[in-house]
Amino acid sequence: MTANQAQTQFDAFIDMAQKGPVRVMGHDGLVGVMVSPEDYEAVRAFYADRLARTMDRTAGRAQQAGLTPEKLDDLLTGL
Repeated sequence: MTANQAQTQFDAFIDMAQKGPVRVMGHDGLVGVMVSPEDYEAVRAFYADRLARTMDRTAGRAQQAGLTPEKLDDLLTGL
């Protein structure tokens, strides 16, 4: 759907987004994607989980490398 169509046919745009992601195209290509609230929440949950797992992995690696809370404080206060 073009950006102009999304503006002029907004009700249809919303209906389409309830069925699946709708790409919005501008003159220079893709300018956005409209998704249903359920899809949006699923994406947010996916990335929140991914961030939590990344932080856990990073903390584990830092601990294995000998980084302690005290050493971290020293590093951060030296900035």
